Amino acid sequence: MINITEKITQEFPEIKILTTEPLAHYTNTKTGGPADLVAFPTDVTQTQQLVRFAAQNELPLTIIGNASNLIVRDGGIRGLVIILTELNTITSEGERVTATAGASLIETTEVAYQHGLSGLEFAAGIPGSIGGAVFMNAGAYGGEIKDVVEAVTVLSPDGQIKTYQNEELQFGYRMSRLQAEDDIVLAATFKLTPGDKKVIRAQMDELNFLRASKQPLEYPSCGSVFKRPAGHYTGKLIHDAGLQGFTIGGAQVSKKHAGFIVNIGSATATDYLNVIKHIQTVIAEKFDVNLETEVRIIGEER
Repeated sequence: MINITEKITQEFPEIKILTTEPLAHYTNTKTGGPADLVAFPTDVTQTQQLVRFAAQNELPLTIIGNASNLIVRDGGIRGLVIILTELNTITSEGERVTATAGASLIETTEVAYQHGLSGLEFAAGIPGSIGGAVFMNAGAYGGEIKDVVEAVTVLSPDGQIKTYQNEELQFGYRMSRLQAEDDIVLAATFKLTPGDKKVIRAQMDELNFLRASKQPLEYPSCGSVFKRPAGHYTGKLIHDAGLQGFTIGGAQVSKKHAGFIVNIGSATATDYLNVIKHIQTVIAEKFDVNLETEVRIIGEER
């Protein structure tokens, strides 16, 4: 009997498909175990075909974008992982910018700037993809995706394409309805405002300067690890608890910004998760505050 690897490669010879592929090659933390199958569709049709293939063959399916706010456990992921970074087109028409799921959020802000459109400046340095940004309502410096997204095109688990308007996405702090459903972001359209290009550029440059001066961009990391608890600043809590520099294996609480955990060399996902657990325990004991992770954690234990 033909196995699933042979079946998928025979059915989709035009799609790059890798087997037993370490996901550490794709995550910003440079950690993560192997996936059984990893596919890289280059357009919506290929993505749709792969999703339908997974459904028809009862193959577990995981969708990944830029993997900038993601930890994949060291046991990796069973089934099929679709990485959408090849879906990376960005277009502008009038006051709208539309970007497909794998497009860089940073590049999308640059396209908006080039067309003199304001509203996405807050995202100038966020390293994620459009799909991930919509999925988690990414934000920084007082702005959030929910403030500017007009409509999102998604793919349902059975391969149907549909569109959600902003109000249908039920955005909240680092959340959207997509987190409770299995729809896959294909593209997002942002409704922006005409502005002075010099002013837009200046604001983007200022926020990028602030980011570079405060965040440990010189090390691999998964970005901000924890959600901001009501009435507190996460970084200050961790700093006040004396945890900056705390290290397990190759994962360390950043000495530059306590809200980040960085890979200082050969860290594993387990190192990251153990540091996270230690931080949560100490902060709960010292300040009676429960830190909830913002980073998405998926995959199996080794």
